[in-house]
Amino acid sequence: MNAAHGERGDVVLRAEGVSRTFAAPGGDVHACVDVDLEVRAGELLVVRGASGAGKTTLLNLLGGLDEPTSGRIVLDGHDLAELSEADLAALRHRTLGIVFQSFGLIPVLSAAENVEVPLRISRTDAAQRDERVAAALAEVGLTAHAAQRPDELSGGQQQRVGIARAIVTEPRVLIADEPTGQLDSRTAAGVMDLLAELTHTRGIAAVVATHDPLLVARADRVVELHDGHIVPASADVDAGAPASGAQAAGAQAAPPRTRAEARAARDRPASG
Repeated sequence: MNAAHGERGDVVLRAEGVSRTFAAPGGDVHACVDVDLEVRAGELLVVRGASGAGKTTLLNLLGGLDEPTSGRIVLDGHDLAELSEADLAALRHRTLGIVFQSFGLIPVLSAAENVEVPLRISRTDAAQRDERVAAALAEVGLTAHAAQRPDELSGGQQQRVGIARAIVTEPRVLIADEPTGQLDSRTAAGVMDLLAELTHTRGIAAVVATHDPLLVARADRVVELHDGHIVPASADVDAGAPASGAQAAGAQAAPPRTRAEARAARDRPASG
């Protein structure tokens, strides 16, 4: 399958001063607070945080599934607030792939038919559908299981089908919310390795939410959410696995939390 359009390193997804507040009987809940974030093509970004930290809310905002109370989301050069519902849906369909924790497969369909669903929605030509579905299943190592239904597959295989379905439209951005939450640690590590490989080979901008430190160690970059705020990643981010080169570099200083901090870090003379 073709790599995602755009150059590796380009900013594909950006949040600028994004906040999301929900009204509740006990008072307003600030699920995200003044979040500044950029995700680049070919980068696997992990959003880490405990349950209730705001990870799912942030991913929903980044994917255009929810609207921020303030701030803006820019996806593939488009300010989501400026789009009509129809245009937003079209942008999500051609630009965004989503991987669900619960797999989200249709039980009565085979693995290949599940992967084919987004292409049918976009009315892709039948011959091209067959070619792209076969390529996506091969990429996740499931060619031999194309005819099997979800209940005939293991949890890890079902999630691989979910990943194939997410990439079959050749998206620029991949969003995954706790994609290994229902898997054992060994299977989860394999799925995370697959996500990392696809991100790098296809030049996708990938955002994965998790609280598992063994999975966090596979990221190119880590941000941590606490009560809706992005905070410096804690020291145990790389526990359990050797750091990649990007992680080793990132361990020298906390990631910037604002554009001003990013500029200061960029302009700071290198040491050594």
